[in-house]
Amino acid sequence: MHLTALVESRDHVCCRYRLAAFRPFFAQAGHTLELRPLPPNWWSRLQAFAAPRQTEVVILQRKLLPLWQLGWLRRAARLLIFDFDDAVFLRDSYSAKGLHSATRLRRFGATVRAADAVIAGNVYLQDRAYEHRAPSVSVVPTCVDPASYTPAVHKRTDFDAHLVWIGSASTLHGLEAFRSTLEMVGQRWPGLRLKIICDRFLRLRRLAVLPCRWTHESEAHELASADIGISWLPDDSWSAGKCGLKVLQYMAAGLPVVANPVGVQADLVRHGENGFLAGTPHQWVDAVGRLAQDPALRQRMGKAGRQRVAGEFSVASGAARWLGLLQDLPRQKGAA
Repeated sequence: MHLTALVESRDHVCCRYRLAAFRPFFAQAGHTLELRPLPPNWWSRLQAFAAPRQTEVVILQRKLLPLWQLGWLRRAARLLIFDFDDAVFLRDSYSAKGLHSATRLRRFGATVRAADAVIAGNVYLQDRAYEHRAPSVSVVPTCVDPASYTPAVHKRTDFDAHLVWIGSASTLHGLEAFRSTLEMVGQRWPGLRLKIICDRFLRLRRLAVLPCRWTHESEAHELASADIGISWLPDDSWSAGKCGLKVLQYMAAGLPVVANPVGVQADLVRHGENGFLAGTPHQWVDAVGRLAQDPALRQRMGKAGRQRVAGEFSVASGAARWLGLLQDLPRQKGAA
């Protein structure tokens, strides 16, 4: 079966983790996957929609098209899958216009109804698709390959530990909103460092920042050379749609995680087993302090997180879910 995926770009994080990573498994099953960036202008898009007429399956990833463009795509595609891993029916948490958008919601409803199958990154997103009468919605979580990460060693002691945060310039807003708690952590535990792996950075007064420019080639090494992964999300509907990629990366790198219990983070981080859930600034200070002074605890929790990734969130497990969906898709289309 030939699959054509219409994506934001081949280098986009969603394309890399939710589609490109599965290519070897698709190939083993006799499928081919073509990644086709979605053009920004409408006339080029119509050509892109027409190009894969001979393909069996078209995958539209995340993009909510104007309704007339969606109609063109639906007519061109034999089988259409919509894959999404964010609350795309909303604006993000930091939008000046607020979360809710009637246009996004209308396009989202039309897209999930037009698709032969929908793949959501978590149960919250699955439920939202069903609310809009999607015919079939499967959950395929964002997955990582633990074999790509050399586990952290955890030798630093005496509060010389390195916290780490990884993300993009757009998600750095979350770290900036969390600034006051980070300052409290730095004030309580002098000697700590915060490595920021990103394409933009921030400065803190009481917590030293180690800027590390993100590259695909270096991210696994930079994560594993730290000690504690951190993630904070605002408690809102946009965050409920997040799929926890940074937490999964920390776990794959053998790092314990400190995160607030919002969205999938409340499930990924098992309190006391592979990290700590911290809902208040004081809980953050305590959790980071416990981990910073105890390399053995970091090692044990990091190992537990890595084992969970291998068992539940590996690329192999995600590919198996995709392959099952592809096997059932023609039958579902015929039944419809």
